[in-house]
Amino acid sequence: MTPGARIAVDIGGTFTDVVIERDGTLTSTKVLTTYEDPADGVMTGIDRVLALSGTTPAGVALVLHGTTLATNALIERRGAVTALVTTAGHRDVLEMALENRFEQYDIGIDRPTPLVPRYLRLPVTERLDAEGRVLLPLDEADVRALVPVLEANRVESVAIGFLHAYANPAHERAAAALLRAELPDLYITLASDVCPEIREYERLSTATANAYVRPLMARYLASLADKLGHAGFQAPLLMMTSGGGLTDLATAAAYPIRLVESGPAGGAILAARLAGLCGYPSVVSFDMGGTTAKICLIDDAEPLLSRAFEIGRVYRFKKGSGLPVRIPVIEMVEIGAGGGSIARVDRLQRIQVGPDSAGSEPGPACYGRGGRLPTVTDADLLQGRIQPGFFAGGSIDLDVEAARRALADSVGGPLGLGDTMAAYGIGAVVDENMAAAARAHAAEWGADVAARTLVAYGGAGPLHAAALADRLKIDRIVIPAGAGVGSAVGFLLAPISFEVVRSRYQRLSAFEAHVANALLGAMHGEALAVVEQAAPAGRFRVLRRAAMRYVGQGYEIAVTLPDGELGAEAGVALHAAFETEYRRLYGRVIPGLDVEILSFTLALTELGAPDLYTGAGPPGRSQRVGADGSAGAMRGRLFDPESGAATEVPLVLRSDLAEAGRAIAGPLLIVEDQTTTVVSKGFSVVVDRFDNLVLERLRDRA
Repeated sequence: MTPGARIAVDIGGTFTDVVIERDGTLTSTKVLTTYEDPADGVMTGIDRVLALSGTTPAGVALVLHGTTLATNALIERRGAVTALVTTAGHRDVLEMALENRFEQYDIGIDRPTPLVPRYLRLPVTERLDAEGRVLLPLDEADVRALVPVLEANRVESVAIGFLHAYANPAHERAAAALLRAELPDLYITLASDVCPEIREYERLSTATANAYVRPLMARYLASLADKLGHAGFQAPLLMMTSGGGLTDLATAAAYPIRLVESGPAGGAILAARLAGLCGYPSVVSFDMGGTTAKICLIDDAEPLLSRAFEIGRVYRFKKGSGLPVRIPVIEMVEIGAGGGSIARVDRLQRIQVGPDSAGSEPGPACYGRGGRLPTVTDADLLQGRIQPGFFAGGSIDLDVEAARRALADSVGGPLGLGDTMAAYGIGAVVDENMAAAARAHAAEWGADVAARTLVAYGGAGPLHAAALADRLKIDRIVIPAGAGVGSAVGFLLAPISFEVVRSRYQRLSAFEAHVANALLGAMHGEALAVVEQAAPAGRFRVLRRAAMRYVGQGYEIAVTLPDGELGAEAGVALHAAFETEYRRLYGRVIPGLDVEILSFTLALTELGAPDLYTGAGPPGRSQRVGADGSAGAMRGRLFDPESGAATEVPLVLRSDLAEAGRAIAGPLLIVEDQTTTVVSKGFSVVVDRFDNLVLERLRDRA
């Protein structure tokens, strides 16, 4: 473990979570995200946890950071004015996409609008073939002629993506040098750097997305590094990536597209770690914050990994309706369902919730910051899921009457419902939206949700976990210690890691081992140069995979390559490995058909990453006073949907719960500084040896 304290920061759309780990003890806080400069909110949170833990900036050895800023900028289209420089005749690749229909029978189908409008998709003369051989040399005059166009349109960032440049980046690099000489302040992204793979649409989509958010993220990261320096911090600042690893600041600023799911990735790491510790073979993680909800499938303590991700799906959970990017990512589904999600009544007199959010400015009506529209947080407050005196550790005074007015004006009044029933309706809709997303995500991967354990975290996750479990027919829920800031806690468990990909076509029947070895060697050197920036003395595990398919198929599967040099007979061994994996996935193989490799990936991951669970107990375990949730406990009022009325239930501080082993039957509210766990009357709760709350369905109510 790194000596000295470590700080983890997770910026969400509503709250910024900050956790400090010192000598195995965690101290955390939540502050509202500051939109003008998110670094201001980060520093406020850091100052608070330093004071609470008695730590000075000089005593901090490492700062870890993840954020959804890049994701939100892409979804909300708040990025830079961006241009795409591409091969003449191919400027409309972003518009044509895959030329398919993700919703077969909808004649009014809408696709995501390209990030770069057509008048800024700028063609130049050049052409490479699929092997990277030059068919037409780059016309330098064409490139120079773009300079006045870029200046006239105040373009801040440019993506350069030429046909087949993944095989030979020379033309992209030459065009970049010409533009940089004329416009030194221009941000330039090369598709051959950010996504050196086949499939031009996905490659250009990834490159333009990186260019679109790069100025925003570069300014933010520079601002944060400057503020940390002025505050006296000398510790390295590492960024969480979407694939579940940590990387250095320079790499993050150059490839911010790799940060799009960095916050949620931390939570998935935490859930996977707990799945392994507690012996849960199949888990679904549920992260509900202020703006979005994220759901991830975890098997054998490993989250699903992918090299493809869609941002901002325009159709409800529909695969193919989002903006595709090709990056290493922990596979999850994300929907606009958080505490700040806004509720309304549509033309058919139905309650709709999200995807738009009140965020932190102005925030839900109950925050008293000028919000007038009802949100999920307002509904949770009126149902009793949130207890005003305990919200955010008491740092935010909640205005119950403001929440009541907002619900009455926008939902209760139009539908003729009382305040509490309107609140219940909002909660039921958002719970069903999240359940539908989980079912759809599991169906895409051929998985069963009901047989899994639900690991819930995020500020709103424990509030809604029991209701979600009811809809998914899940019998066990785990609420980790520090659940309200779960993603930030996950950062503290993440290793230094970086993945490199290269497309290089080969058929196994004519496999050239020396070509593959040379390519993998170059990829290893590139990855090592990145990870050594973050961990100069680190030792790293190597994972090499090949994207393979039967000849003539449209999609490939990932097959792990053996360690060391590939020998002359490697083609036969790789064919056998491919068929083993293919049979595992699809239950059969296709005899007599050749197999082809499209791409290679190589990932370096730090060995001996920090662990919060190496001692006899969990991080930050404190003394308990033995409260059992009954006699002498505080009381709260919680809406009961079966009776249609609020009932009095025990209200217990999580820090006062008895040690592991004693079960308490619901209904019950367990409050802590950053969240509240709602234990409905269909569940009991017990504290396990890792300080998790474990909710089990009562058998007589199954």
